[in-house]
Amino acid sequence: MAMARRSGSHLLSSFRPFSLLLQPPLADAPSPAASAAVASARRALSSASALRARDEKDAARWRESMDRMRNIGISAHIDSGKTTLTERVLYYTGRIHEIHEVRGRDGVGAKMDSMDLEREKGITIQSAATYCTWKGYQVNIIDTPGHVDFTIEVERALRVLDGAILVLCSVGGVQSQSITVDRQMRRYEIPRVAFINKLDRMGADPWKVLNQFCYLQARSKLRHHNAAVQVPIGLEEEFEGLVDLVEMKAYKFEGSSGQNVTAYDVPSNMADLVNEKRRELIEVVSEVDDQLAEAFLNDEPITANQLKAAIRRATVARKFIPVYMGSAFKNKGVQPLLDGVLDYLPCPLEVDNYALDQNNSEEKVLLAGTPAEPLVALAFKLEEGRFGQLTYLRIYDGVIRKGDFIYNVNTGKKIKVPRLVRMHSNEMEDIQEAHAGQIVAVFGVDCASGDTFTDGTVKYTMTSMNVPEPVMSLAVSPISKDSGGQFSKALNRFQKEDPTFRVGLDPESGQTIISGMGELHLDIYVERIKREYKVDAKVGKPRVNFRETITQRAEFDYLHKKQSGGQGQYGRVCGYVEPLPSGSGGKFEFDNMIIGQAIPSNFIPAIEKGFREACNSGSLIGHPVENIRIVLTDGASHQVDSSELAFKLAAIYAFRQCYTAAKPVILEPVMKVELKFPTEFQGTVTGDMNKRKGIIVGNEQEGDDTIVVCHVPLNNMFGYATAIRSVTQGKGEFTMEYLEHNIVSQDVQMQLVNSYKAAKGTE
Repeated sequence: MAMARRSGSHLLSSFRPFSLLLQPPLADAPSPAASAAVASARRALSSASALRARDEKDAARWRESMDRMRNIGISAHIDSGKTTLTERVLYYTGRIHEIHEVRGRDGVGAKMDSMDLEREKGITIQSAATYCTWKGYQVNIIDTPGHVDFTIEVERALRVLDGAILVLCSVGGVQSQSITVDRQMRRYEIPRVAFINKLDRMGADPWKVLNQFCYLQARSKLRHHNAAVQVPIGLEEEFEGLVDLVEMKAYKFEGSSGQNVTAYDVPSNMADLVNEKRRELIEVVSEVDDQLAEAFLNDEPITANQLKAAIRRATVARKFIPVYMGSAFKNKGVQPLLDGVLDYLPCPLEVDNYALDQNNSEEKVLLAGTPAEPLVALAFKLEEGRFGQLTYLRIYDGVIRKGDFIYNVNTGKKIKVPRLVRMHSNEMEDIQEAHAGQIVAVFGVDCASGDTFTDGTVKYTMTSMNVPEPVMSLAVSPISKDSGGQFSKALNRFQKEDPTFRVGLDPESGQTIISGMGELHLDIYVERIKREYKVDAKVGKPRVNFRETITQRAEFDYLHKKQSGGQGQYGRVCGYVEPLPSGSGGKFEFDNMIIGQAIPSNFIPAIEKGFREACNSGSLIGHPVENIRIVLTDGASHQVDSSELAFKLAAIYAFRQCYTAAKPVILEPVMKVELKFPTEFQGTVTGDMNKRKGIIVGNEQEGDDTIVVCHVPLNNMFGYATAIRSVTQGKGEFTMEYLEHNIVSQDVQMQLVNSYKAAKGTE
């Protein structure tokens, strides 16, 4: 497939025809016309040179600006210290002037946790963007949640970033969400550095974590190698500094907040360990970098600059992951990590981004990534702000200015940019323009997450992000009927902001069903409805779509007779009900087997309608009756009092009369569930499935994982997303689809019937 990379300027080619006039004249004395032409050509070339020089100067300025830019995300398992690390980064770069802790005693909380709920619970719920400057480089940062319920926040952040920091806990090691985040980074081909945090904690063991991380990368079947670029000086309570294996210097972090970094020689008692780890680092990088491998195999001394250049090449090519160490909470190791972001993670120009050309059968186009190109920007996150919808944009090509008109390629709408801002958590800084490589936000632009904007000269769309399917649902309704408008407004807003939050209406029960990635995910939205829209909501599990059916034939003979002055009601129906044969595929059949005119034919449709209405609600638990055949064999009518209403009512009462005699039973929906989890948890998972009355129908191995297929009643599957995470340490996953309706056991039927009667008694 052809790849198009457009050039920025073609000024020189515009003036090439004039160069023909500068050839030596054929005659000794040139004519006045020829002299004038030569002079004109020289002026044109001089003008072209000036334009080209100015363009080259602008291009050099843009390139320098983009070379000194890093777009990074900070991701990890929950409670690994992402937000604490971001707080230190902002402090050391001068963006904030005092440090506040996550769920701190001062009641302020970390800068990036701007929501009240985040500060109360001590977790990150929404990804937050900020920017800072370190050693002349502009660093755009997105701090992402660690909880698996908010995985879409990680997905959309990684979709637009050029590099990332994967934070690992030195005590917990490579945890479940660490694996998920690593998988997401691989999906979006994100170069990254790793940071082993919490070296001050009891039980800290960075080398154990590094071995786990090596194993994780080996299992990914990609040629990712990783090795430490630092060695800690002491661990746990004795952790006091780090040795840089590239520069071969030791660093201590002094001052009240670790702001003073002091360099000194490597301690003599660590020389052997440091030399061993440096050789190990060189060996690992040599496996993926030919230039370093040549020097290493020739036994040449490896300088710091050579090693640094090799690590950068391998990291940008996604073949190597440098591993840093430290303790964000104890203010140690953050500044060298920032240096590593500048040294080893790519600038926007070093990352290949592709768009799809809608004018050319969605052909892939490699974007140049420079401000000289037509605008291409992706809306990757929406947020309801104080001044309307806030749309986060990653600019891939071109420049966007306040007051510009931009085009939404997905909708075809032309939109003016009324306000352009850069985000610092929940604070905004107004700017006049932004160029390729930057992450900004705009107000007053109506769009959906994943829309692409251009300046109208090209019709490109960016590939969308991966949106996982919801795994859990709840029924929700406002307690007060007067707050229905605000309730609907809240649900519509949250659905627009979060692609994994779905809202639907169950046509059978009339319940509003919200679906999401887990219990915490949905609990947070219910709490936000209460806080932000002042609506108290009632939450319960969704009503399961049970059905009722009959198991034997039963006769009916019912006379509906009513006389109250004037025209009365008269209608008699006789016949029987019976279950449909298995495999018939029908849910309701009505047969008229009357011979003669015992009931006039114009009343037969009313009788069928009455039976259909009666089947909408069985007497056991009030759910629809299926797989039933009703046969009408006889009846009687009255010349004056018979009517469609009379026969319809006769049919309804006849059904109720014979229903109990037909031995009704309850049918429950059974789901086909496919589970995937590490084999070590097989006993626990299958034991839990047996408790849920699941029947295992398939079991196979896939590498280190076990895949189990089973049939489980839907009523026993509520909350299973949380349960499987609990029993597999967060490493298990499942998919579920409807299979069939089956008869429930006698004890379950009794329980359902009693619950139904109790609920009716309280109404």
